[in-house]
Amino acid sequence: MATCTLNAWKVLAGSQRTLLRAGPPVRTPVRTLAARPLVVRTRRKKKEEEEVKEVKKKEPRVIDDTGRHKPFGKTAWTPVDDVYFLRFYPRQVHHVSHAIHLLKTFQKLDFTPQQQPVYIDLKLDMKLEKKKKVDPFVSTVHLPHPFKTEMNRVLVFTEDADEVKVALENGATVAGGTELIQQIVDEEVSADFYVAVPEILSKLSPLKNKLRKKFPKSKRDTVGKNIPKMLELFKTGHEYLVEEDCYVRTQIATLDMSNQEIEDNLKTVLLDVCSRRPADLGPFIQRALVSSRTSEAVWFNSRDLLPAAAEDPHGP
Repeated sequence: MATCTLNAWKVLAGSQRTLLRAGPPVRTPVRTLAARPLVVRTRRKKKEEEEVKEVKKKEPRVIDDTGRHKPFGKTAWTPVDDVYFLRFYPRQVHHVSHAIHLLKTFQKLDFTPQQQPVYIDLKLDMKLEKKKKVDPFVSTVHLPHPFKTEMNRVLVFTEDADEVKVALENGATVAGGTELIQQIVDEEVSADFYVAVPEILSKLSPLKNKLRKKFPKSKRDTVGKNIPKMLELFKTGHEYLVEEDCYVRTQIATLDMSNQEIEDNLKTVLLDVCSRRPADLGPFIQRALVSSRTSEAVWFNSRDLLPAAAEDPHGP
């Protein structure tokens, strides 16, 4: 009897498991997350935010030291000893003649060669009206006291036989037409300056990658009809250019030249630089340094060599 009862319980338990397995699948509830709505900002809103940020920028503090017995935050106007900490005194900006005198003094104290180049380093304010800027430029000037012993080599592009003859008679190193293109590509012919007449300019396009900045261009005065005038400029001219958007770094003389000759060359370059921007916009040269190859740089006042109209309409 007990055995029958046990078997009956087993049958009932098995049938219950079968019924549970045959039932519908259990669904696990899935939670759906609501996506954060994207905020689309219009161009106008971005522009307004940028304008607000520009307004919030702190303007540099301007301290007026006029009439003070010493500069703000400094020990005195000038040091009284030969050895001193630079941070305790304002930067010394010298008169041009004194700056050149200091370079020659450095040369004697350091026992360095007297015949070494003299360089200037200018920082320019390239801003114009209505958020425009002066484009970086290249210029060639005639220095009153040339420091080079040899003339520049000038190549003239022209297909006119008469113009070739005129170019060679006026000091051109090489003159010719399109036959010079392959010779230049093969580096059989080279020059310091390349000038051309307008008629041949369109045929010189294969040389653009080869010559790069030296390729003839109207804005550099290397394209024109007056060949003798171009040769006169580039044979003995001194070329300088604006680097890194606002800097002019170029040699102007050698240290063995007289103080007046160095000053004359410096003035010529400064006047040509300042002619690139209207004078009514204020000073064009923000910072001016002069140095030799072995000396430290000396700050000088560029307005000492410039007329008031060329650098500042209101005077120094």
